[in-house]
Amino acid sequence: MKKILFTISCLAVFVSCKQEKIGYVDNIKLMNEYQEKIDVEAKFKTKADALTKKRDSISQAFQIEAQAFQAKAQKMSQQKAQEEYAAFQQKGQFMGQQLQQEDQQLQTEGQVEMDSVVKNVKAQIEAYGKANGYSYILGGGDGGSVLYGTETNDLTSEIVKVLNDNYKK
Repeated sequence: MKKILFTISCLAVFVSCKQEKIGYVDNIKLMNEYQEKIDVEAKFKTKADALTKKRDSISQAFQIEAQAFQAKAQKMSQQKAQEEYAAFQQKGQFMGQQLQQEDQQLQTEGQVEMDSVVKNVKAQIEAYGKANGYSYILGGGDGGSVLYGTETNDLTSEIVKVLNDNYKK
């Protein structure tokens, strides 16, 4: 009976001494090396560059039109020139609003895609943690909560590899 109690108490001590498996990732490094995030940023940079070119082209055309209007306005009566100037100014405001809406739409679309990337990263980190017996995987880097961690607990490279291997272009 003493042996059974001793065995049970040893097992209880052994179970209570079980260490939690903890790792961390450098959030900044992870996201900077994750190919899907790199691709999303490149896609939206291309779209932003195209919008900038469009804005520059429209602005240049509008300036040429404004110069032509000024030359034309000198030959008009003052009242007719004011009416056409008001219409011209309204056209400029409308174009500015349209470009601003496109810019906001692009930013919103980019944020939605980036949120999706972050959600995917979190899900894959969770799956990695479960599959590898981790109780906790903490976030480190500039915005993280890990102030110190040994290199043996740094899972960043392993998780970046898993993420990039799972990413399908």
